[in-house]
Amino acid sequence: MPHVPIHPSAIKRQRQNLKRQARNKARKSRVRHAVTAALTAIAKADAQSAEQAVRAATRELNKAASKGVMHRRAVARKVSRLRRRLHKSAQGAASSQ
Repeated sequence: MPHVPIHPSAIKRQRQNLKRQARNKARKSRVRHAVTAALTAIAKADAQSAEQAVRAATRELNKAASKGVMHRRAVARKVSRLRRRLHKSAQGAASSQ
């Protein structure tokens, strides 16, 4: 059974925490969807759409870091890995032509 606050300040704190939890969950969901879209665009080997998808994912990741939803170093690592995949796929496409 969840904790039921009794003191008015604890009631308010729980209300705030629930709002923040919902906001953070939505932000993380947006990040996951953007990263998945970027990875599928990279896999399709369409350079222009992949670049746009990676840019959108980077934007969502950076927003999550600035809001404190995700740690800034974790975001930097994820962005770096996305960019590396994008450049590898672009090099592979260029070398095969």
